[in-house]
Amino acid sequence: MKKTSVITLLGILFCLLPLSVQAQLQEQRHNFALGVNGGVNLSKVSFSPTIKQGYLIGPTFGVTARYISEKYFSMICGIQAEVNYSQRGWKEIIEDGTEDTYHRAMNYLEVPLLAHLAFGKDRGNGVRFVLNLGPQIGFLINEKEYKSAAWHPEDRPYGVNVQYDKAAENKFDYGIIGGGGVEIRTGIGHFVAEARYYFGLSDFFNSTKKDYFSRSAHSYITAKLTYLFDITR
Repeated sequence: MKKTSVITLLGILFCLLPLSVQAQLQEQRHNFALGVNGGVNLSKVSFSPTIKQGYLIGPTFGVTARYISEKYFSMICGIQAEVNYSQRGWKEIIEDGTEDTYHRAMNYLEVPLLAHLAFGKDRGNGVRFVLNLGPQIGFLINEKEYKSAAWHPEDRPYGVNVQYDKAAENKFDYGIIGGGGVEIRTGIGHFVAEARYYFGLSDFFNSTKKDYFSRSAHSYITAKLTYLFDITR
């Protein structure tokens, strides 16, 4: 009888051991936070045929929602969504002997949906290192060209001047965005300083065999600050 009881007890302990280990490795969290963000974009466009460019500097700002769902080992895991206004485009470097200047500002409504990972202070005030990565979609709101008063597009090297006065043909945009930064947790909220890179997978000009450009996709670097306050902890 005693032998049977010991075996039964050992069996129960053996079954409970994985649950105990899992509980130690994975801890549930229910931290929901809302906030605002703002920063600057340094953008270019990947054209084929190539157009020589410098970075176009433009603003970005919006709202942020973040949900932390669990801690796994020392890694804090969750998701983050944003709705942002973002100015992108390109600034041409014109080397044809003229003094022409040209850039185009393209204003988008963006929605990134990001996997959020953090390492560092779990609860209370302190510092975390954060990583965000995921897909992003966008919709072109409007665009505007800026040309110099003196304008000689016929002098462009290799005759690449089709882009001038040509409106974007595809307003829907999508791609991959990711980056990282530092989060400072305080008694009045969370302050996040972050840098990201966006790689566009769609073209805003048509890119069939009969079209001039086979690629016209956005890419940009963004530096931003985010302020978040907890709704639930």
